[in-house]
Amino acid sequence: MLRRDFFQLALASGIAASLAPLDQALAAQGPAQTDRKQAFPVVKGLTRDVAEFILKTNYSDIPADVIEVGKKSILDGFGLSLAGSTADSGHIAREYIRGSELCGGSSTVSGTNLKVPPRFAAFLNGVAIHAFDFDDTQLVVGPGRVYGLLMHPTVTALPPAFAVGEPAGISGKDLMLAYHIGVEVECKIALALSPRSYNDGFHITGICGPFGSAAAGSKLRNLNENQILNGFGVAATAGGGLRANFGTMTKPFHAGHAAEGGLIAVDLASRGFTGAQNVLEAPGGFMHAYGGSYEYEPGFLTKQLGNPWVFASPGVSIKPFPSGSLTHPGMSEMLRLIRQNKIKPAEVESVDVSTNKFALGSLIHHDPHTGLEAKFSMEFCLAILLLRGKAGLPEFTDAVVNRPDVQAMIHRVHYSGSAMAAAAGLNTMNTIIHIHLKDGRTISGRAEYALGSPQHPMSYEQVADKFRGCVDYAKWPQAKAEKIIETVRTLESVADIRELTPLLSGEKE
Repeated sequence: MLRRDFFQLALASGIAASLAPLDQALAAQGPAQTDRKQAFPVVKGLTRDVAEFILKTNYSDIPADVIEVGKKSILDGFGLSLAGSTADSGHIAREYIRGSELCGGSSTVSGTNLKVPPRFAAFLNGVAIHAFDFDDTQLVVGPGRVYGLLMHPTVTALPPAFAVGEPAGISGKDLMLAYHIGVEVECKIALALSPRSYNDGFHITGICGPFGSAAAGSKLRNLNENQILNGFGVAATAGGGLRANFGTMTKPFHAGHAAEGGLIAVDLASRGFTGAQNVLEAPGGFMHAYGGSYEYEPGFLTKQLGNPWVFASPGVSIKPFPSGSLTHPGMSEMLRLIRQNKIKPAEVESVDVSTNKFALGSLIHHDPHTGLEAKFSMEFCLAILLLRGKAGLPEFTDAVVNRPDVQAMIHRVHYSGSAMAAAAGLNTMNTIIHIHLKDGRTISGRAEYALGSPQHPMSYEQVADKFRGCVDYAKWPQAKAEKIIETVRTLESVADIRELTPLLSGEKE
């Protein structure tokens, strides 16, 4: 598959719904309830249930189809760690580690010859993977479960698993086991958490990610149940992240800090450090503090850990564009409309785009002037498609965002909340677009899903094509890139993951 075909596939992925009003069918459902203030659930042993899952789960317990889906996210993560190593945030973070004299370990920092202790490799590779906001996502589903409760699962599970496993020379199977346990734990905690957490400003990857890192690290460090429980007490305190930082370097810091924080928790607990052993369910614990006096859903942890695995249901999305995932259905639909109607930039008078108010609350940059702000600007994301017909890593730069023609087109795009989109459910990503042309025509479309979503997943070859685009952006050797693709494709047969070390490392600074 050619890279030029990748973004052509993205345009076909928007599942365009009819524009007929949804009045009768959806209005009858009423608005989703996101503020269900009820008595805080009293659930004993919740944290212990998670610890037992970590202890008892073996590679053979993971379904074969889940393993294959997970390989795509692992490949995606490696590609993004290489691309993100070129970002300003990556350079600054590495200089911080060097300046603090924290080098000299045995874990690889992707895209460089730098070796550091595992916790710092998890931090630096976590920052890199999330630098361009191009990494995979796992959305909360179900009425009332606001999709803003969103985990970026790979960024806080893969870096710590690889950082711990590389010096030990673990097998590909052991890497995938730790990775899948990490993803499962962090995503199910996010699924259980009250929507109040996101609504009031917390970044879910930053606060739930340390649990995924700790789960993966605990499995590879062979912690016992008591140590895992203590480690979770530390991990619950290690997280952080505020949505106000979206569109800045601090957002990828959230992810890197979470990946590092989980390993700090594991290493302290392995030495006897203590923490609250009921930290998830305790009054004043994680669910209570981040959700307030609002109900959470303990069943995701008491009944659904590995049953089904999150990669099977509700699934994990791989991003087709390096921007906030809430922009992707609209971007896919915009591409479809542009191609189908042969729309030229000069023909566009204005664009009206609408989503429900929670997407509007995340896509906060309506007048972007940096590449990072543009990732959380629906206006930019649609404007750049109208101008360039594509939106890859080269488009999300300060220079492109500030071009006069780009700024002019941004101001022709008007983004607002929509009662019709909200009526479809706050857990959906309905996006409605009306393109008003200078000849008086209006071209309209509507979409909910994008290429890479569980409803329209990418094949391994499509993910490999995205990977090639990432490593091209990093100016990484093609031979190394192709070897990584093939190694991850058959990761279960890799006896020692240090086969990947020379493929991911090399001096680029």
